[in-house]
Amino acid sequence: MVAAFEGWNDAADAASGTVDHLIEEWDAELLIELDPEDFYDFQVHRPHVHSGDDDERVITWPAPTIYHARPRRSERDVLLLRAPEPNFRWKAFCSTVIGVAKLAGVSELITLGALLADSPHTRPVPVSGSTTDVTLMDRMSLEPSRYTGPVGITTVLNETASREGIATASLWAAVPHYLAEPPCPKATLALLGALEDAVGMPLPQGVLVEMTDAWQRGAEDLTSRDAEIAEYVEALENERDTSDLPEASGDAIAREFERYLRRRDDPE
Repeated sequence: MVAAFEGWNDAADAASGTVDHLIEEWDAELLIELDPEDFYDFQVHRPHVHSGDDDERVITWPAPTIYHARPRRSERDVLLLRAPEPNFRWKAFCSTVIGVAKLAGVSELITLGALLADSPHTRPVPVSGSTTDVTLMDRMSLEPSRYTGPVGITTVLNETASREGIATASLWAAVPHYLAEPPCPKATLALLGALEDAVGMPLPQGVLVEMTDAWQRGAEDLTSRDAEIAEYVEALENERDTSDLPEASGDAIAREFERYLRRRDDPE
């Protein structure tokens, strides 16, 4: 299962954008839609009204939705969970989701998140991760999380899954805070690459590469027209370049080469 939540855990919609991308690319089918009544404050997550067939007015509720995907040339199916972060009853919500996952035979859960950070748009988007599972730790070169502080629904979902014997990992992309307006396809593409390492199979990039190029051009245009932002980005670059860059490490380069080989053997 791959899960992402709108809101606090989803800077620039990068995490939910990754799940949306896979739903579309894999032509995933709706598996279940949870009743939102017990989990959401509808003054915060308001339902939307739109015109349906025969101009009938239809209300769409902010319901947690789980999709079922069958990636081609893969021995494993994937469940894709997309939802706004709940306002109420987190424990019950997570128990319900993990109950569905267990019924479907899920053995691994990967949660996705994105946060705003002092990260220059001119450098690769950093993706950090953590896990307590030995197998995923080795496969993804991750370590247990040492974070202390407020958490989002992804942390609670991971803990619930772990108690039920499901291996879990969490992946987070760092979005440049001065370019926080969604979408951020560059961060989504970075999360997709990290997720590919986690699941060990090629993931379709689709139009994300072209969208990332367009986003990059827009970011360059913004900085070129604002001297203060350009100066700030240069300071971030200097700080980043003088620190240890995991994106340029031998392990990172090896993972990128492995992704290339997987995509070469499995063209989209």
